Amino acid sequence: MKILIADDSRVMRQIVIRTLRQAGHGGHDIVEAENGRQALELIQTESPDLVLSDWNMPEMTGIDCLDTLRAAGSQVPFGFVTSEGSEEMRARATASGAMFLIAKPFTPEAFDEALRPVLGSVG
Repeated sequence: MKILIADDSRVMRQIVIRTLRQAGHGGHDIVEAENGRQALELIQTESPDLVLSDWNMPEMTGIDCLDTLRAAGSQVPFGFVTSEGSEEMRARATASGAMFLIAKPFTPEAFDEALRPVLGSVG
């Protein structure tokens, strides 16, 4: 399975990868993007099975990336890993087609809970 992790912080991308492993979801091919625009390009060229995206990034935000994908007909499973988890953001994410929103700081258990249904359906 291929997972695209989009976050403008290299350190945060590494933390997400480590947390995936700790949650029992290691061993996947990982592709990294530094912003939503790069994520869009990599989704087209790499065809990931899942996208984990930050919300606030330069050049293109995660929510704009998701909206662009859905407008183009892409149904790639998409979830947010972000520092803000307000009800308004959760509602916007769901309305745009996100499968989940994991707020930082997160735990391996939170990752497993959000990812198990997704990984079970594509793995």
